[in-house]
Amino acid sequence: MSADELENEPRKAGLLTPAVLFVATCASTLWVGAQMEGVAVESALDILHGWPFALPLMSILLAHEMGHYVAGRIHGVDVSLPYFIPVPMTLLGTMGAVIRIRGRIRSRNALLDVGAAGPLAGMAIALPVVIYGLATSPVEPLPTGEEAAYIIEGRSALYLALLHGLHGSIPPGHDIMLTSTALAGWAGLLVTMINLLPFGQLDGGHVAYSLLGKKQDRISRWVLRSLPLLAVAVSLSYLFPSWLAGEPRYLLASNALAGTQWLMWGFVLLLMTRMAGSDHPPTEDDQLSRRRRWIAIGTLVLFLLLFMPTWIRVVDPSAGNWFPFGDP
Repeated sequence: MSADELENEPRKAGLLTPAVLFVATCASTLWVGAQMEGVAVESALDILHGWPFALPLMSILLAHEMGHYVAGRIHGVDVSLPYFIPVPMTLLGTMGAVIRIRGRIRSRNALLDVGAAGPLAGMAIALPVVIYGLATSPVEPLPTGEEAAYIIEGRSALYLALLHGLHGSIPPGHDIMLTSTALAGWAGLLVTMINLLPFGQLDGGHVAYSLLGKKQDRISRWVLRSLPLLAVAVSLSYLFPSWLAGEPRYLLASNALAGTQWLMWGFVLLLMTRMAGSDHPPTEDDQLSRRRRWIAIGTLVLFLLLFMPTWIRVVDPSAGNWFPFGDP
């Protein structure tokens, strides 16, 4: 075996795990999508009915991860293929995907390209998907009754603008009932927002570090400390108006939990800092090119447009049985 073959052998062996995880995640999202379409999955072929959800969602996630991969390869950075994470028992059927950066990114230009390429590539797919999905989703009365539990998706400034532009003002007691394709597009916006948080080695951390240098390390620590406060602030901002309006206990319970996703995400990021530290790996003491500086600023503005105070809320009438405040 030649020296080149020896060098390429680990890379060839490394194709199996990403490929198996990709196929497993396709199956997982198809299974979840089939249930969304009201299909009873009794055979392997039945999951194919879930393609209106699985195809757009997997396209968004694949575009995101391949954006990182291609940018890394262009700059000569040793990056792995994406590792998708199948979780069939969750709402989306997956926890997304990750890539491993096995070498140091030396220049800020390369760091910006690798960090921003994923979110921007994912958004190029997610935006038309969510527009089509919202346009084909009906506005209907909210469910009522003791068994009428429902889910309210998180809403960013961009999402609300699209929703209003496509459906106008939604009457009280009504809401958009997302099709499975619309839910896939919304999930693409959520994943992009989460990844663009300017922290550590998240995509937003890469972009912010390319723009700010070592100052970003202080911002990362500030972000981590602020997430529990953000969780409390979001919950109170939903709970107080609901309580003042005299809404029933089950709505108060849903609103009281509105910010808990940020608390859980803060715990995940804390674990990440315990394993890898909060400081970003340094680059050479160079500067972004003028064009890339504007791309970095635009990408961070995108985070603000996609920011969802709460990711998802479950409204369940049975929650009123345990919530101690408000009228029965």
